[in-house]
Amino acid sequence: MIREELANLIRAALRDAAYLGELPLALAEEAQSLVRVERPPSDELGDYATPAALGLAKQTGRPARDVAQILARRIESIVKAGPESGGPPLVEKVEVAEPGFINFRVSQARLQDVVREVLEQAENYGRSDRYTGKNVDVEFVSANPTGPLLVVNGRAAAFGDVLANLMDAVGWQVTREYYINDATTSSQIRSLGESVEARYLQALGMEAQVPEEGYQGEYLVEMGKEIADREGDKYLKLPKEERAAVFAQLTLDRMLEGQKRSLEEFGVHIDIWFRESSLFQSGKVQQTLSLLEERGYAYEAEDALWVRSSLFGDEKDRVLVRRTGKEAYLGTDLAYHRDKFQRGYDLMVDVWGPDHHGHVPQVMAGIEAMGLDRQAVQIIIHQLVRLVSGGEQVRMSKRMGNVVPLDDLVSEVGRDAARFFFLTRSADTALDFDLELAKKQSPDNPVYYVQYAHARICSILEEARSRGIPIPQMPPRGIEGERESSPGMTAPRLSLLTHPTELDLIRTVADLPYEITAAAEGREPHRLTRYAQELAAAFHIFYAECRVLGQDADLAAARLCLVLAVRAVLRNLLGILGVSAPESM
Repeated sequence: MIREELANLIRAALRDAAYLGELPLALAEEAQSLVRVERPPSDELGDYATPAALGLAKQTGRPARDVAQILARRIESIVKAGPESGGPPLVEKVEVAEPGFINFRVSQARLQDVVREVLEQAENYGRSDRYTGKNVDVEFVSANPTGPLLVVNGRAAAFGDVLANLMDAVGWQVTREYYINDATTSSQIRSLGESVEARYLQALGMEAQVPEEGYQGEYLVEMGKEIADREGDKYLKLPKEERAAVFAQLTLDRMLEGQKRSLEEFGVHIDIWFRESSLFQSGKVQQTLSLLEERGYAYEAEDALWVRSSLFGDEKDRVLVRRTGKEAYLGTDLAYHRDKFQRGYDLMVDVWGPDHHGHVPQVMAGIEAMGLDRQAVQIIIHQLVRLVSGGEQVRMSKRMGNVVPLDDLVSEVGRDAARFFFLTRSADTALDFDLELAKKQSPDNPVYYVQYAHARICSILEEARSRGIPIPQMPPRGIEGERESSPGMTAPRLSLLTHPTELDLIRTVADLPYEITAAAEGREPHRLTRYAQELAAAFHIFYAECRVLGQDADLAAARLCLVLAVRAVLRNLLGILGVSAPESM
């Protein structure tokens, strides 16, 4: 991982500068964890750069360029001593640029060795064990079970699933969880059940009206008819109250089945389906309220039970139990998080919709009031999705009126495009989902552009096979360029990869480990779709300027190794995104 190697080189230079008295020891030690390595805005500035000297300059009161010069000298001294690993040298050139950046030109030999690394590590390239031994619970989607999953739920599903994949890629043991709101939304579920009951009666030819506060969606007409076709007039014999309860449960089960099916078809697997009702049945809600009272952070006022959340950063105290005796959302949410703490997770990540923004400080304050570590809980709010075509908002669904089921979107554009497009923007920004663009089979469509790079590589490899050109395999280190045992097969000489587009492609390939780690730690899955497009662009430019299967057998073997490395990176990337890697398009 070139960026990590450069970061370690900078850290070593900081230690040396402190040892020689050129920088204060305390500041040098503090800066160890703050070292960043970036790609500069222009290739003329080098392959990578660090702003480390800028931060140190502010703390020392010295000009940033002077600090950068000190670090550059120490880096050059370490580079001259040679790599401890015995591998190719890392840095070819170190330069200081205004106002205090340190730019690096990585040696061609080290870049060429990246191809070998990718081929050796294959499906493990980009993965790490940085967080091995730690476990995380990622709770996402968790839509009310009163209807099918909608487009906005699809954004949460794509985000949460890919975030879980990323965290798994850096060593976390990941649990994917879905919280079923089947208790505090009971009035909604009862209303939904009454709506389906009315549709059931209508399907039997009886007069019935959906309640004024009921649900009007066409999908409930279909559900009522299906129940009537399957069960006949079986439920007419039940007393009205009992029948209402039966339909509420029937509807809840049916909606959950539909939501599970939608997620499965969207490529999302959930490990735990946690029912809110279980918190009441197990007594955990009451235990949580009792704990807050015992700790002195719950009190009665105005015939209600309150939590002193204002003591922990919330703008005011919040109700736990209403005057009616019914628990507020906050009480069950706190019981739910306490349950997750009891399950022993090191980290809990909640992915919530935009309408829950104001609930975040309440829950975080309540967690601290229970004596639990609020740092172990991270709540991410994702923003809305707007379907557009030609710049105009689109209404796709006749069944649902002004909202669009996720199933309809996936049917319209396909799973791959839906997942990729949902992840093209940071979760905290609103997303315009361009339907026409998502369906295009052209380079304008980002997911097509990336998948086409993979398909083009597969086509190159198939062409090589059809022409009898051996697909190279990397020999053990130290015998590059020697003849292998298979007749006609030459061990690839990666040192031949010197064309600017080849080197640029390798630099992009080398960034995969960094991008995965940064996306996992920053909870930023959208980094991967951006990186995938950058990699595809670098490959397409290389393909246009460098003939892979040319007359020079040695160069062809080296370039085949490079395209094999790009294919491996694309597969790893698309695998984390949950997007297919087609071999032909």
